[in-house]
Amino acid sequence: MVKWHYLFTVVFLVSALFVNGASTAYGQEEKPTVRLAYVEWSSEIASTNLVKVIIEEELGYPCEITAMTTDNMWRAVAEGEVDAMVAAWLPGTHAHFYEQYGECVDDLGPNLEGTRTGLVVPQVAPGRQTARSGLKNEPYITIDSIPEIKEHVDKFRGRIIGIDPEAGIMRQTREAMKVYGLEDMKLVSGSEISMTAELASAIRKLDWIVITGWVPHWKFARYRLKFLDDPEKVYGGEETIHTMVREGLKEDMPEIYAFLDNFYWTPEDMEQLMLWIEARKGVYPEDSAHRWMSYHRDRVREWLP
Repeated sequence: MVKWHYLFTVVFLVSALFVNGASTAYGQEEKPTVRLAYVEWSSEIASTNLVKVIIEEELGYPCEITAMTTDNMWRAVAEGEVDAMVAAWLPGTHAHFYEQYGECVDDLGPNLEGTRTGLVVPQVAPGRQTARSGLKNEPYITIDSIPEIKEHVDKFRGRIIGIDPEAGIMRQTREAMKVYGLEDMKLVSGSEISMTAELASAIRKLDWIVITGWVPHWKFARYRLKFLDDPEKVYGGEETIHTMVREGLKEDMPEIYAFLDNFYWTPEDMEQLMLWIEARKGVYPEDSAHRWMSYHRDRVREWLP
């Protein structure tokens, strides 16, 4: 009796494997995993997690996202290590990487317009924002342009607070320091998290601080900030964020290619998602992306192939 039970079990398992194999052969095979790269800027955390959620929930593909430095992100797409990124700041911030890898990637064009990079300072007044007269109190940092930094090196403690040393904005800032004669200042590398933490501490203490900054970013909604004038246009003007995909993606995953080609949103859309992510201290950004998608179903449907 035991032998018959064993034989029945074997026959059942073999049959199950045959049925599963047959279903795979008739078009129910598993979809390939979509691999995305991004840099750990709030803007790219927001956009990449949103794209991931849509790929998984609406298109039914598994999706993996990997944080990388800017140079490695570009290299990974160019070499086919990942399928795509939605984090290429052009024409200025990532110009160096576009020159290096542009011929090896497929540029699907802007997914967001109206971005800007540069050096940023708080525009916060000590005490009340307005005096009893009703006039606005002056901000405690009194400069308006990058050339003025060298007149206040001691107040800034000789530091410009930056992010990842290989980021495009850091390359631009090193160039700006040469152009504007800021040889007495040091560009401090770090991360976006460490940069925003220094910013918050300085504002709380009314300390002078200058940081590398960009929009869209949640810090502009949280604090009163301003870009310093850049008369030599080292940081360029308005920029756009492009979607870049590896060569061959259109043939390998036409549905994913079409969605990424359609993906386009506004700075206001992105800022809303960034604020939700930041409000949760950056924990589980995918959950905030799900929330954004649930509030913007019509927009998401426009992107689907």
